[in-house]
This record gives sequence, C-alpha cells and structure tokens, in this order.
Amino acid sequence: MHPQIYNRPKEMSLINSSLWAYLAMETPNFTHGSISMNETVIQKSQLHTVDTTIALPIFMFAGGAIGNLIAIIVLSVSRQERKSSAFYTLVCGLAVTDFLGTCLASPFTIANYLGQNVLKYQHVCEFDSFLLLFFSLTGLSIIFAMAAERYLAICWPYTYERWGVDRRFAQKFLLFIYTSHIFFCCLPMMGMASSKPQQSGTWCFIDWRTEESVSSAYSVLYGVISLLLILGTIMLNVSVCGTLMMMRQRTVKRPNTRGSVRDRWRALSSAAETQMISVLVTTSAVVLACSAPLVVRVFANLMLKKDSEADLAAIRIASVNPILDPWIYILLRRSLFRRLLSLSRKSSSIRSSSPLEYVLS
Repeated sequence: MHPQIYNRPKEMSLINSSLWAYLAMETPNFTHGSISMNETVIQKSQLHTVDTTIALPIFMFAGGAIGNLIAIIVLSVSRQERKSSAFYTLVCGLAVTDFLGTCLASPFTIANYLGQNVLKYQHVCEFDSFLLLFFSLTGLSIIFAMAAERYLAICWPYTYERWGVDRRFAQKFLLFIYTSHIFFCCLPMMGMASSKPQQSGTWCFIDWRTEESVSSAYSVLYGVISLLLILGTIMLNVSVCGTLMMMRQRTVKRPNTRGSVRDRWRALSSAAETQMISVLVTTSAVVLACSAPLVVRVFANLMLKKDSEADLAAIRIASVNPILDPWIYILLRRSLFRRLLSLSRKSSSIRSSSPLEYVLS
C-alpha cells in the first residue's frame, strides 16, 4: 500500500510533464511567446525605419523628374530665336541630362532600400556606377561648354561668327560629349577598374581605394578631368564677367568719343544677354558646388584614410544638383527677368532723380 501511495505523485508529475510537453509541441507560441513579441516589435521598428529612410530618395526622385520635365517644357515653348541659339540648346541638353540621370539612377536606390540586395549583383552594381560616373562628368562638361560659348560670343565675336556657332553646332557638340563620355565611363566595365557597393550599401562606385595601378590610374584620370572642367568653367565665367565690366567702364568714361563701344555695350547689356549671363553664373555655381565634393573625395580616397561618411555626404550633395538646376531655368525665364530688370531700372531712375532722398534714406 505504501509503495503505491508513495509512487502516485511521481505518476502525476510524469503525466503533467507529458501534458506540458504536448502543449508546447502543439502551440509553439505558448512557450516562445515573449520571443515572438520581441520579433514583432523589431520588425515593426525596422519597417518604420525603412519607411522613413525611403521617403528621402522618393522625394528627391520626384523633385528632380518633375522639375526637369517642367524646365524642358519651358525651354521648348520659348521663342524661335531662343530655340535657335547655341546657348539655350546647351541649357536644354543639361536639363535632359539631369532628367535622364534622375530617372535612371534613382530607381536603383529606391529598389535597394526595399530589397536590400539589389546592388549585390555585380552587373547591377557596375551599371549603377556607370550612371553616377557618366551623369556627373556629363553635367560638368555641358556647363563648361555653356561657359565657353558665352566666352567666345563676348570676348571673341569674330571667331564665334567664323566658326558658325549656332543650334546645329551645339547639337553636334552635345553628341560628341555623350559619345565620348559613354566610352570613357564604360572603361570600368571593360576591366580597367572595378565597381563595388560602398559601405552604406545604397550606391555603387568605382573602387577608389584599390592598390592596383590600372584602377588607380583610372580614378586619377577621372578626378583630373573633372577638376580641369571645374577650373576651366570658373576661369571662363570670370573672364566673361570681367570683360563686361571693362566694357561698361569704357562706355561710362568716354561716351561721346567711343560710340561704337557704347553701341556694343548696349547690345551686350540687353535683357537677353543679361539673362544668359545670369543663367550661366547661377547654374555654374550650383553645378560646381554640388560636384566639387565628389571630385575631392576621389583624390582623398587615393591619398588619405578611409572616410565612408564623407563619401556618402559627397554623393548626396551631388544628387541634389538635378533638383536645383531646372528651377534656375524656370525662375530666370525671359518674362520674369524682364520684370525684374524693369523694376530695377525704375528704382534706379527714382534714386537718380532725387539724390537727396536717396542720401537721407
């Protein structure tokens, strides 16, 4: 009797343990409930983080695409004399370049935020690197061509006329820029350099920290060409602005004896010419400010220590350029610019007619 009574609790414990084991097997969330709740919270936080981070590239994509599309439409519906000019042909080419760069490169970034594995495929990474190389260098080349066109038109007008710089000439030059830059930026895919995802995992670029001589030579060549385009654009813009200021000073000092200079200055200081210079200087400032950090990082990665945060900041600044460029063409269009000039002339005439009030104010 006693052994049977003594063994009964053991039997009950065995039954209870087997029952608990059965429940655990049938309902895994019962035993791992706290873990599944933690996983759910982590997944929700990750989804919230993805939604927050993906909003920025979507906004930049929409801003760049819509802005450049509006700019292309504004330039297309302009007057015939503007359409036929070489300068506005280059401006339209820059708008088309920014539009294509936004529409082709941004989807890779957005898809990578969603999938996290898009840029791990080598062919996709190489194509994304090609897009960044091509559109960055092409934008610098077009802005340099715009500065060179204004330099020839103002400083060397006879050469400008002899070369026949018109719309067709600008179109041929744009075709040359596209063709040569496609070939140059395809060299990494041909084996001259390697492309890889950067540390953030959201963009691909050439391996600018490699120790291979050929790859390093390509990085140096890309940086040198970009730097020469930046310096050349600055020098041409300074020369154009300096020439216009010198011509104006000559006209003011000798208005009676130098009638030809005065007439030429009036022609150059017209609303159309002033608008071209304003568009050129403003666009150059935006393009150079957005492109310079990436060029600096090309040389810094070859000579200094690794700094992934600076690389990411440089590519983000460069991606802002296609968003800002089109609004320069839109805001500085002919009708708005004429209104601003008329307002400035009215204010200057009022000040000159009442110098006492101007001094007291």
